[in-house]
Amino acid sequence: MNVTPGGADPDRLTLAPVEALPARDSFIARHRFPILLLGLLGAAFSPIFVRLSEVGPIAAAVNRMALPLPLFFAVLWLRPQDRIPMGTPAGRREFWLVALSGAFFAGDLALWFSSVMMTSVANASMLSNVTPVFVVIGGWLLFKDRPKPMFIVGMVVALMGSAIMMAESLQLSGRSVAGDLLAMSAAIFYAGYVLTLGQVRKRVSIMATMAIGGLVATILLLILAVFTEDQIWPHTMNGWLAAGGMALFVQIGGQMLIAMALAYVPAGLVATMFLMSPIISALVAWPLFGESITLNQFAGGAALLAGLEISRRGTTKE
Repeated sequence: MNVTPGGADPDRLTLAPVEALPARDSFIARHRFPILLLGLLGAAFSPIFVRLSEVGPIAAAVNRMALPLPLFFAVLWLRPQDRIPMGTPAGRREFWLVALSGAFFAGDLALWFSSVMMTSVANASMLSNVTPVFVVIGGWLLFKDRPKPMFIVGMVVALMGSAIMMAESLQLSGRSVAGDLLAMSAAIFYAGYVLTLGQVRKRVSIMATMAIGGLVATILLLILAVFTEDQIWPHTMNGWLAAGGMALFVQIGGQMLIAMALAYVPAGLVATMFLMSPIISALVAWPLFGESITLNQFAGGAALLAGLEISRRGTTKE
C-alpha cells in the first residue's frame, strides 16, 4: 500500500536530515525525484497484485513481506554499519521501536489487503489514503503538535468525500461497505507505523528498518494467516509470479524507494505526490477487473483528495 513515512507532523515527515546522511547517498540525492516517482508507481500496483494473487489477502501480505527478507538481511550482514547497536540501552530501545513499527505495518496490510478483496480497488486505495489525517491526530494527542484550523477544514472535506464513496458501496452490497471500513481502519494502523518509525528513522538505517520491521510483520501476518486461511504460498507459476511481482515491485521497488527518496524531498511535496497512487490504481484496475469509476466515486474521490491537500497545508503549528 501505500502512505508517507515520517514524524508526528506530516509537514515535517522526513526520514533523516540530509546533513546526517553519508556521501555514499549522493546518488540518491541527485536522483531523488525519479526514485520517488518509481516508488509511487510501484506502491500503486499493490492492490492489483493482491487481486491477481491465488492466495487469501493475509497470505498475500505474508508473501509480500517474506520474499524480500533474505535480500534485506543479506545486505545488513554485509554492512555492519547499518545494524542497530544492541549492546546499548539506546540501541535496544531503537530495536523495539522498529519492531513496533513492523507490528503496525502488519495490521495495516492485513486490513487493507482484506479490503481490496471486498470493495473496489478505487475505494480501497483512496480510503486508505486518509492516513495523513490520522497521523496529525496522533501527533496532536501524543506529541502536542497542534495543527492549524485549515487542517480541520480539510479533514471534514476528506471525510465527506469518504462518506460519498461509502454511500456508493452501500448501493452495491454490505460487503463493499465492510471493505471500505477495513480500508479506513488500515489507515489508522499505517498512521501508527508512520508515527513509530518517525521516532527512529533519523538514527536507524533504512536497511535495518526494512529487515527487522519486515521480519516482525511477517511473523505476525503468518500467525494470522495460519488461523484464518487455508493456503499460505502459491501453488502455480502464475501465483508465484504475482507474489514475486508484489515483493519486487511493491515492497522493494515501492516502499523502499519511497523511504530512500524521503530523506531528500520536502515532505509537503511528497504528501501531495502520494495522492497520485489511488488514481493510478483505479486506472489500472479499470481494464483488468472491469471496475469502471462511477460519477459518485469520482466526486467522492475528488473531495477526498482535495480534503487531504487542504489538510496537508494546515499541518504546521500556528
